[in-house]
Amino acid sequence: MNRPDTQALGGTVNTRIGKVYMHLSKSHRKTADYVLSNVFRSATMSIDELANAVGISVATANRFARALGFDGYPQFRSELVYGFEAMLAPIDNLRNEVQRPATSTEVIARSLNEDISNLETTRRALVPEMCNQAVKMITNAERIYIVGYGASAFLGGLMAHGLEPFCKTIQCTIGSGGPSHVARQLFKYTERDLVIGITFPRYAEDVITLLQQVREKGVPILGLTDAPRSPLASIANLTLFAQTTRQLSPNSEGAALCLIEAICSAVAHQSKSPVHAASEMTKFMLPWMYQEPQASVRKPSISADEPAKDATKHLA
Repeated sequence: MNRPDTQALGGTVNTRIGKVYMHLSKSHRKTADYVLSNVFRSATMSIDELANAVGISVATANRFARALGFDGYPQFRSELVYGFEAMLAPIDNLRNEVQRPATSTEVIARSLNEDISNLETTRRALVPEMCNQAVKMITNAERIYIVGYGASAFLGGLMAHGLEPFCKTIQCTIGSGGPSHVARQLFKYTERDLVIGITFPRYAEDVITLLQQVREKGVPILGLTDAPRSPLASIANLTLFAQTTRQLSPNSEGAALCLIEAICSAVAHQSKSPVHAASEMTKFMLPWMYQEPQASVRKPSISADEPAKDATKHLA
């Protein structure tokens, strides 16, 4: 997966600016210079934000768009956004949401409803054969490496934590030293091992690059992502999907985490001697687990009416 080329993205805008630049007014040239130097930033801006950034009026910004041959600013921005859609969608959603009046309680309730909807959609989309195969891939693997960056790195860490009692060897990218170091580890993996890739919009290129390398070595790959359109889906041998749409952020990590915890539960259920494994690990971890202090045992007190000889017996 190639990195976005800011020269190619918005290329039509660049071409139009180049054709008319010498005929633009001073303020329009100033706007053109800003756009050419800040393609991605300009694509994220409303007309008011661009006007403020350049130091022109909203009317001048709109006339600039028309000077380039567009009907107005909305068409200009649509052309500028081309190729950035997936990256800009969360920003546009956030802009729209923060403009809607709402109390904190309403925002929290709406967010929880989004997660409930995501979870229900994820549950309905489960395919029994694929779930069974995913669990077998995990339980049969000699070694497992979970690859994820950004928020997915933390999801991978939680997945490693959940699978730890039931897997021989499991690693994840948290604290791994970066993609090149992970590549050195994955170079040793074979068809007897498993790599679990986790990525959600906006997809991390490092995850895709590492998994492409792993795929060429014939190492099995289990993917966790949001939809078949994800670049991970075309690389993994098997992919499970979690819907993660949210209005105020790029993804719902909660829905993805629920799928991960569900997979860990299925692995625990299907693994050999899960109770023994969990028991032995708990026993080993006892020194680091908080335990309620035992109630102190009070020694019997001596009554003032008790005979002196009995008191001497107590002291003996």
